Amino acid sequence: MAPAKNNDLHGSAPEKCPAALLMIDVINDLEFDGGEKLLEHGLPMAHNLAAFAKRARAAGIPVIYVNDNFGKWRSDFRMQLEHCQIDGARGKPIVELLVPDKDDYFVLKPKHSAFFATTLETLLDYLETKMVIITGLATDSCVLFTASDAHMRDLFLVVPEDCVAAQTLEEHEQALDLMRRKCDADTTESASLDLDQLLRKMTDT
Repeated sequence: MAPAKNNDLHGSAPEKCPAALLMIDVINDLEFDGGEKLLEHGLPMAHNLAAFAKRARAAGIPVIYVNDNFGKWRSDFRMQLEHCQIDGARGKPIVELLVPDKDDYFVLKPKHSAFFATTLETLLDYLETKMVIITGLATDSCVLFTASDAHMRDLFLVVPEDCVAAQTLEEHEQALDLMRRKCDADTTESASLDLDQLLRKMTDT
């Protein structure tokens, strides 16, 4: 007989919520080819996301930062945050808008998808999450791959179109269209999303 599921995570996942907000690669120095273009589109996105994340926290929705490790296998999330804040990196204006709260969660990923070789799926399982709200960078790469993996896991999917960004508007729109058609993603703008209604819908599902 299989052992019973361990419901005691020693305080590391005290919440239970049918929805979770994923913030993909927003703690990012943007020091790579095309980073200046991503900053151009990412900064307005970050203003929208900062306001939306505040609403999500107030509604009791867990916020999970999922960040690339940039191939630095000895680093951790707080080292990434410090690097992007102190070193005056290109992405600092975005990072300063989206500094985590003390109760937020952190997951480091080695590849594009937030689910690949990470603890995210286990965390969502303990949180009893049915819906993921995916935000961040970049719409046509890490956001898209994460949305695809979420869809394959039968999670309800919301990708607010004003809370994701790509290097070009064309790439952004093409990726959103693909997520709508192939992943059943709701891409309603963040200001129009009724979080209480979404939570009630997930609770009744």
